[in-house]
Amino acid sequence: MGFFESPSNTAILYRLARIERKLDAIMTRLEIQLPDDGLQQVLDLASAGEKISAIRMYRKLTNVGLAEAKAAVETL
Repeated sequence: MGFFESPSNTAILYRLARIERKLDAIMTRLEIQLPDDGLQQVLDLASAGEKISAIRMYRKLTNVGLAEAKAAVETL
């Protein structure tokens, strides 16, 4: 892999997961809690089989397009 070539999606996801774990550890140590952003509602809808409602809620929360919201909900 050359210097200017982009890393694979797997490498990016691995690095993102590491960053999120570190951030979670920092937030726990500093006792920081974020307000509910509504994502739990999306998860609840998706797990209840209400995929269309979950996509609608995700779009409302994130202001993304239909295709991106559908892909995000399908990965939950």
